[in-house]
Amino acid sequence: MEPKQEKSIAVKTKQANHLIHEKSPYLQQHVYNPVDWYPWGEVALAKAVAEDKPIFLSIGYSTCHWCHVMAHESFEDQEIADYLNKYFISIKVDREERPGIDQIYMAATQAMTGSGGWPMSLFLLPDTKPFYAGTYFPPRAAHGRPGFMEILEGLHDVWVNDREKLNLSASQITDHIRKANNSGPQDLEKSWLDTAYSQLLESYDAQFGGFSQAPKFPRPVVLDFLLRYYNSTGHKEARDMTLFTLEQMVDGGMYDQIGGGFHRYSVDGRWRVPHFEKMLYDQSQLVSVYLSAFQLSNNPAYNRVAVDILEYVLRDMLHPKGGFYSAEDADSVNPYNPEEHSEGAYYLWKEEEIDSLLGVQEGTLFKAYYGVKKNGNALHDPQNEFTGRNILYRDKDIAEVAGNSKISDEETVELLSRARSKLLSQRKTRIAPHLDDKIITAWNGLMISAFAQAAMILEEDKYLLAANRAADFILENLIVNNDLKRRWRDGEARYSASLDDYSFLIQGLLDLYAVGHEPERLQKAIELSKIQTTLFSDKNGGFYDTPESSGLIARMKASYDGAEPSGNAVAAMNLLRLSALTGNKEWYKLAEDCIESFGKTLGSYPAAMPLMLSAMDFHMDKSRQIVVAGAKGASDTRELLREVYSRYLPNTLVLLADGGENQEFLKTHLPFIATVQKIDGQATAYVCEDFTCRMPVNTREKLASLLDGKVLQE
Repeated sequence: MEPKQEKSIAVKTKQANHLIHEKSPYLQQHVYNPVDWYPWGEVALAKAVAEDKPIFLSIGYSTCHWCHVMAHESFEDQEIADYLNKYFISIKVDREERPGIDQIYMAATQAMTGSGGWPMSLFLLPDTKPFYAGTYFPPRAAHGRPGFMEILEGLHDVWVNDREKLNLSASQITDHIRKANNSGPQDLEKSWLDTAYSQLLESYDAQFGGFSQAPKFPRPVVLDFLLRYYNSTGHKEARDMTLFTLEQMVDGGMYDQIGGGFHRYSVDGRWRVPHFEKMLYDQSQLVSVYLSAFQLSNNPAYNRVAVDILEYVLRDMLHPKGGFYSAEDADSVNPYNPEEHSEGAYYLWKEEEIDSLLGVQEGTLFKAYYGVKKNGNALHDPQNEFTGRNILYRDKDIAEVAGNSKISDEETVELLSRARSKLLSQRKTRIAPHLDDKIITAWNGLMISAFAQAAMILEEDKYLLAANRAADFILENLIVNNDLKRRWRDGEARYSASLDDYSFLIQGLLDLYAVGHEPERLQKAIELSKIQTTLFSDKNGGFYDTPESSGLIARMKASYDGAEPSGNAVAAMNLLRLSALTGNKEWYKLAEDCIESFGKTLGSYPAAMPLMLSAMDFHMDKSRQIVVAGAKGASDTRELLREVYSRYLPNTLVLLADGGENQEFLKTHLPFIATVQKIDGQATAYVCEDFTCRMPVNTREKLASLLDGKVLQE
């Protein structure tokens, strides 16, 4: 049964504003506000100049809880709307569609207030320079805090009576943004890896995992770096911190215990109470980290988490033609009180409903395992949204629950699985959270990587099919007249792609090539990398996040690997991989210049850019290749690849010399590939360093010995 989809937030007027023709789900949520919203563009900006009015810029996204709150409180308030319409030009921006705009004004907000977030509320001169900023504002003053109405009145007064003060503030903030954007190049130092590890170790929560106190974000780039650092140095604590954090995350309420997938972050320090929105970019990166943990530990529990995330994405986030949707909302209709609309309501359970669905034996077992309490189990509930309801988390381990119930571990696992299926079926009858169904090129690139890696490591053909369908969707629908676009929705591809869109898509194509060995995927990655270099290159090294033609007040270069990795870090890694795949030293130099261009950040606080450090580690490591000579899809070829894919080998390229199209393509770039062939008619593996290979082997056991570093005796 398909879940009912919740409609967007309530409207207060039948009169549409200038957002009526926009495709963004976020902008569509505000079409019928009494505020006379405009989308960002020439019409609104020209109107601000012509009427000599300041711009009110509101930036958010459709699954943002506090964006909904401010919309309901302020943007549906007729008095506030009238004041905005009289004295300001109001512009709405979907941060997910227009990351370049969001990035500039986030930097301004952080500079002016010391923090940032969404909804982001800024006031600009008609030339778009910012002079005042904040995030969420209550509609009117309370508890000693200014309200939105009071802020509007105060700013209008200054606009009329002391314009020069605002001009000066805007100039200073804009200059600050432009100057702060230059990290400063430095020669690479391997010690940065150790410093980053020490910084992460210092912030590590040994009791509950993670690298902060509340709130806790997964930040997969940190976990990926620590696994790579362990692989390079042998520091077991780096591995142990990562694996423990992954276990704590999946045991907590931040993980959807019934339907799979992770919520955005944990409000508390124990991963128990999530902020309930689900973002595509979190799912993709966490799949990759859990798969890496599986390779390192051979623990199937990590494999199962990755599979559950992928199955959730295929079930709830997949466009019929293959692309992946962006997000699911945090807020939803309360199934126990349909008049109420609140955080996480879709995911919460009353004890009596669980009893009714499961009966005595299954219900008792389920409630014990998932920490269900009669009066609810939320650790943190300042808004009283979870009273009497339960956020499912793993309160006990299987053995303890089985022992208390006097049944076997195996029977306990089976009963819990059956119970979860029943609750999932029941949940599907509820009104599902709002789905942001736009398709973002960058996030699809990340998800293509995740499905490709899963297909490779888990040998699951349907995951390879999903990765290929998504790649085809992007290449067919989001390239218009050879111009890559950022967003597709309802048949429309729009907005020039950012660096993230190029680099994440290129990474996805490279990962797809690594498992499918189809040369057209590698060729497309090469073509897109050339375009990326043309559009975004900075002569001082690295890449700007937007093309020169963007018309914005600054060109930014993100120097933080956060919830999403920075486009520069992904680009650096891509270029290193492309150099190794093609023998093109220009790619290698571009990658080196890119990493060095962030030397100031890496030298002062390297933990800010863990993925860039991973690229540096790859850059400074020896070039390693494993070449398998064998027919694509043949059982003996698959057996050798199975051994390779079962291992965590992050700085190693795997190439297939198939004796056909792929080998012909590769040898035009890497001449040594022409000499690689099967021995005695069997698929054969060549383990190489810097394109110098050890004695070839053609059994899985001998390949395992080579990869273990053992000397083979012929």
